[in-house]
Amino acid sequence: MSSPGTISSSPQTIPPEESEALKAALAGVSSAFASLGRVFFCLDSAFNVLHASSQLDRMLGTGAAARVEGRPLESVLGADLFGPAGVLRRLLLAGERREGWLSTLAVPGSTARPVSVTAAPFCPEPGAVCDPRVAFVVVLRPVEEDQYAGSPRFPGLIGRSSAMERIFNLIENLEHSEATVLLTGGSGTGKEVVARAIHTHSPRRDGPLVAVNCGALPGELLESELFGHVRGAFTGAVRDRAGRFEAAAGGTLFLDEVADLPLQLQVKLLRVLQERTFERVGETRTRKANARIVAATNVDLRRAVQEGRFREDLYYRLRVVPIEIPPLCERREDIEPLATFLLARVGARQGRALRFSPDVLRMLLEHDWPGNVRELENVLEFAVAVCKGQTIAPEDLPSEIGAGPPDGRMIETAVPAPPPVTRGNGTHHDDAPAIDAARIRGALEACHWRRHQAAAVLGISRTTLWRRMRDLGLS
Repeated sequence: MSSPGTISSSPQTIPPEESEALKAALAGVSSAFASLGRVFFCLDSAFNVLHASSQLDRMLGTGAAARVEGRPLESVLGADLFGPAGVLRRLLLAGERREGWLSTLAVPGSTARPVSVTAAPFCPEPGAVCDPRVAFVVVLRPVEEDQYAGSPRFPGLIGRSSAMERIFNLIENLEHSEATVLLTGGSGTGKEVVARAIHTHSPRRDGPLVAVNCGALPGELLESELFGHVRGAFTGAVRDRAGRFEAAAGGTLFLDEVADLPLQLQVKLLRVLQERTFERVGETRTRKANARIVAATNVDLRRAVQEGRFREDLYYRLRVVPIEIPPLCERREDIEPLATFLLARVGARQGRALRFSPDVLRMLLEHDWPGNVRELENVLEFAVAVCKGQTIAPEDLPSEIGAGPPDGRMIETAVPAPPPVTRGNGTHHDDAPAIDAARIRGALEACHWRRHQAAAVLGISRTTLWRRMRDLGLS
């Protein structure tokens, strides 16, 4: 194919009689990718753009494709990926294919767009009508397709369950209030994210948000951390030091794990809430407290009060506006939007733009998530690190995801497990004799298509079951 953008340094030329056939072939390929909303590039061995599909014009405006042809790809997608030392350039030269790499598409005269990049060496089929100069192909898709649909009402707070809607509405209702708030919920449910949302939508939004983990320091150090100290108050106090209450003046003080406060500090905190005053450690001067208190705990404070570990009067002073954040297992409709949001965030940190396979989404929805949102983010960190393609597959997840009920019980089923294969002195299930499609389908149906349970019933690993389902065309 010849065009005004074709680079003059290409060693091969296209005979006139083949030009029309090549144009038709490229038009067909470009149309196919355009139907999927994808941009298609052909590159020569020097990583210059030989052809850019017309979908680029639809994405960036008329004339974008013509402006790209003939340019080095690094000028379009960045030197980090396609410059002389670019990571994707080196991988392509080594004959490898890569999917789902994050980049910015920058074409002169057009607005830059974040895109996901898939690149591979070009390997034409025998007899195919191809431009002999093409050495590599690149496919781009807009990253926006992977983002969480809809703008969240509060940054970092994602959810569509009725429980989260109630929390969203309550945060909005507190917009003009400075009342003390007590956040309760399991570890990893997002109490600090909620605290930040409360602060940024309050009259104190222009002031600082200062956080203190009450369980991270022993009592004597925590007292100084909260209220400050004067020189000579204790060994090592070589100068006056302001505490977190003073640092949070005009803003919000977030007391995380407030149930871990020692009883003597609970008395001092109660005074701050009642009188809005405090003293630094070793000082008699009374200072005004000008910080709103938002506290959080994963402990049942009612029981702590009954057991004498927490003051009842402080409990009620903190619990002016109580907000309970349910565990993730009780709001499963939030798992998919949360996972999509977190995957985009984790992927962006590693320069990747990935998506979930349907099976992975099903496994995420079935997991109990004892570690709540924090566990979900850790799982996605792992998946992004090990995933080689553009789509997170079941084998990219940690082994505990999809491993069955946490108590180890298996569901009852009429499908018998095949005998294990004995090798040497041990037993090995993953290489069990081939199981026919009927037995695999029967196990899957008996287990409601939960692959981790069906694999255990069949006596094979989850990965082996996935491979055999793929080979047998079962989905």
